[in-house]
Amino acid sequence: ITTAILTISDRCSTNEQTDESGQNLQHILSSRSLFNSTVAARACVPDDIEKIKECLIKWCDELKLNLILTTGGTGFSARDVTPEATKAVITKEAPGMALAIIKGSLDITPMAMLSRLVCGIRGQTIIVNLPGSTKGAQESLSFIAPAIPHAVDQLCERREKTAEVHSAMKKCHSHGNQPGLQSFPQVARRPRQSPYPMVDVEEAQAIIIGECFTTEVEEVAIDEALHRVLVETVHAFDPLPPFPASIMDGYAVFASDGSGPRLVMDAVSAGDDPTSRVCSGQCVRISTGAPVPYPCDAVVPVENTVLLRASPDGSQEIEIEVLKAAAVGQDIRAVGSDIEKGQVVLEQGHLLEAPELGLLAAVGQLRVPVHVLPKVALLSTGNEVVPPGKSLEPGQIRDSNKTTLLALLRANGFASVDAGIAHDNRSDTRTKLQEALDAADVVISSGGVSMGEKDYLKDVLLEDFAATIHFGRVCMKPGKPTTFATLTHRNKKKLVFALPGNPVSCATTCHLFVLPALRKMAGHRRPFPSVAKAKLSHGVALDPRPEYHRAMLTWSASPLPVASSTGNQRSSRLLSFVGCNALLALPACTTDCSHLEAGSVVDALLLST
Repeated sequence: ITTAILTISDRCSTNEQTDESGQNLQHILSSRSLFNSTVAARACVPDDIEKIKECLIKWCDELKLNLILTTGGTGFSARDVTPEATKAVITKEAPGMALAIIKGSLDITPMAMLSRLVCGIRGQTIIVNLPGSTKGAQESLSFIAPAIPHAVDQLCERREKTAEVHSAMKKCHSHGNQPGLQSFPQVARRPRQSPYPMVDVEEAQAIIIGECFTTEVEEVAIDEALHRVLVETVHAFDPLPPFPASIMDGYAVFASDGSGPRLVMDAVSAGDDPTSRVCSGQCVRISTGAPVPYPCDAVVPVENTVLLRASPDGSQEIEIEVLKAAAVGQDIRAVGSDIEKGQVVLEQGHLLEAPELGLLAAVGQLRVPVHVLPKVALLSTGNEVVPPGKSLEPGQIRDSNKTTLLALLRANGFASVDAGIAHDNRSDTRTKLQEALDAADVVISSGGVSMGEKDYLKDVLLEDFAATIHFGRVCMKPGKPTTFATLTHRNKKKLVFALPGNPVSCATTCHLFVLPALRKMAGHRRPFPSVAKAKLSHGVALDPRPEYHRAMLTWSASPLPVASSTGNQRSSRLLSFVGCNALLALPACTTDCSHLEAGSVVDALLLST
């Protein structure tokens, strides 16, 4: 069913407000949870009759779409003109659809009686007015969704399909109840198949990176810049070294004097400012790193000399012999030989680690502009989950996921706040999620995303926060229920990663999805884990889904590291991550290949911790 979504709103059309209802409708239709549909067009126009009519007519007459959903402009306000524009376009009304929406909405709120929505037909296109609120539009669409495929078949004169429906109606007077994105208080009637299409890992990662925004810029002292990304290129203020410096402990000499005796005129240590004038036949005892006195042009190592004369008390060297002639410039670091004045020392976008911070200190760059780190909130879910320090009651487990995630984030340079544990009810899930969104740019939850009767997180995201769920299942093992959503909260974009509750699934998906997103937001050029080839030390059976197998890589004389499994790979067994330094990306099994033999070469994702 080719479908279009038209949002009618003065504020949305000028980008003063986010088109949350249109986004949500697009997600629902794209997920095909209500009926098999393709979103062919989407637009936003102001509350203007002529502009509404123009868009509707174009989509009906030129694009010849099957279904147009409008959202907004159906109330009593002076600017609410969607029904008038729709009536001017349609050739037939569909009052039954409008009645179904009003009836269903009145069961939820008496305010539904204020809706003036219209449904009708133009050519072979059905036009349906939906409310402007995200929740209202979603509910209204679910009320009429079961009839839409049959209505489209009738308009398109698909006689075989319409005959099938009519025959089924004769056998059973009750209409099938096609579940949408709703709550099901009667557990026996809940959906038993996820409405979310399965996406592969690469597609999921691409979606996430596409939704990430780069954070703002702040200036910090270099001792606070570890793991941060540089925003501006840094140039050296001064040459390094700023003076000709001795590389060895020895004697500063004239290379032209060759070998032979030298009078020792002075001694220079690191940090001194040499003032003695030196002539041919003379030398200066010098320490490593000390400035070479002018006009000496070489340094002879102490090993290439012998002492000829010293003071009676042995405290002063008077004369030495140079055993081996020195070349000009020998064992001297010339001015700017390490870093020239004005030279680029670090490029914009460089990740600042320990060597980079030392380099910044060396060139005198004590403060640097960097990307602000995204704020992260960690939310656990489940009636059975309790803080690790609390005594366990029957049926309870300790919250290991939050500790694991917190440590993973910290090891990669990201701080986080604890958003608590949400109990398995809509109210507490909504409250805890609200608090997490208030505190952070990115919310990471664990649990509550499978097919259980108490898994409310996706519904709460959709219905209470008008979130766009970009995917709700990933073709991988472990981590299949992983969910990623975005939403606007207090006029700011937020990212929500709803990770599975099993500890291994949670940690694995954090490595694959969460950490790359945080790195991208913080300005990293390469946000994903590095990949190396590795050789299996043992055979391994393949799963119907691509698997991320916990393993330990060891290096020996072989060109490739050897990968050894960490044991039982059950998703609840966090012990399989102990000693793990890589995730082996095993392919899904096929009819031709269900097992990899020892010695097989696979991709290994190198873990940052």
